[in-house]
Amino acid sequence: MSELANQLVIAEREEVARGVRHLLADPLITERAAPDVFDVIRRRRGPIAKWFDYYCGWTLIVEPRLGYARLIKVGAAIDPTRPARRLRSGRAEFDRRRYVLLCVVAAELFAAPVTTIGLLAGRVRAATAEDPVVASFDTASRSERMAFVDALRLLESFSVLEAIDGSADSFVESETAKVLFRVDATLLLRLLAVPSGPSQLGVPPEEVPLRFDDVLAELTRERRYGLAGARSGRHAEHAGVSDVQRNLWLRHSVFRRMVDDPVVYLDDLTADERAYLASPTGRQLLRRAAEQGGFVLEERAEGLLLVDPDGIATDGRFPDDAGPAKVAALLLLDAMPGPTTVEQLQRSAAGILDRFPRWARTYQGEDGARQLVSDALAVLKSFGLVRASASGLVTPLPAAARYRVSAIRTADTTEEPS
Repeated sequence: MSELANQLVIAEREEVARGVRHLLADPLITERAAPDVFDVIRRRRGPIAKWFDYYCGWTLIVEPRLGYARLIKVGAAIDPTRPARRLRSGRAEFDRRRYVLLCVVAAELFAAPVTTIGLLAGRVRAATAEDPVVASFDTASRSERMAFVDALRLLESFSVLEAIDGSADSFVESETAKVLFRVDATLLLRLLAVPSGPSQLGVPPEEVPLRFDDVLAELTRERRYGLAGARSGRHAEHAGVSDVQRNLWLRHSVFRRMVDDPVVYLDDLTADERAYLASPTGRQLLRRAAEQGGFVLEERAEGLLLVDPDGIATDGRFPDDAGPAKVAALLLLDAMPGPTTVEQLQRSAAGILDRFPRWARTYQGEDGARQLVSDALAVLKSFGLVRASASGLVTPLPAAARYRVSAIRTADTTEEPS
């Protein structure tokens, strides 16, 4: 092979790996928001789609003319650490009302490819007024208009809506604001990443809260696995599962966790999943997937970790000084060499706040230590570093050892920790 051919092969391999990791961080990439990344995915969409399909069973849809790439990540696991957030300072989580309005707005956007904010608000108001389950949308209320605009801005961030005249925020101040939107209905259809649409299940709305787990399982059920994918870890109980379905489900379920979870502990896997990873085939595929995706595979006795040396394949980083909660999370790891109570951690946090009175000002109040520990533990749990019991005992997990620090290095005792 000539030197030029070698260089082309290396360049393609690197671009495929970059495309895989970018899509893991953001399953919806648009040409307008990230033109360089979208160009890589567009040119290498064949091998990138094959990587996701083979290892994870996920479909990649690339629309070059429409300018978006959508990775359909199907999964039944509920992740409370990734809520929709308001695109405002503070980035507060969406509340129930905003999720409801987001769904109703999405349904009403199919009415026309171009609409105004007033017409859309009117359709949402009419739809909610006719629905006995959903509270009516009241455009006279400023808080309602703000929730409505938060839903619109989230859809704008997905490129489903494009304001071609005016700004959605103007509707918060006045319900007579003039804003013209262009609607991308095809992209709107791609947002829902489930094999079955909710309307196909025919579950009465009043029964959804009572049957939520079953409804979620049915929405995410993938028929190609047969009974193997009915419930994770229970496929061995079903006599009708073929070896092909079983092996396919094992491969996809293991690799989905490998690319989605910060760290995969062997104790958290089923016996079949552990056996699959320990098999020659499983080990070979794991190493090949890591190499093709541009990851470094880190193996320990307790678990496995796919490390992205470029930090592309994640929407969250640790350690990170992006906020007091992440800094406190790192510091509190030193305060828990073993199982520790929340009360002990709160005393440690209070000591840190007293020592650095100019740091973390939002936590310097009466209840600051308790809130700081709560937020810091949420960070540590989301990165798979601790496990908390219902009794309030926090246990550091094996991966936490790599992040412990021995001392806080600052120029003086009043300087902020970093």
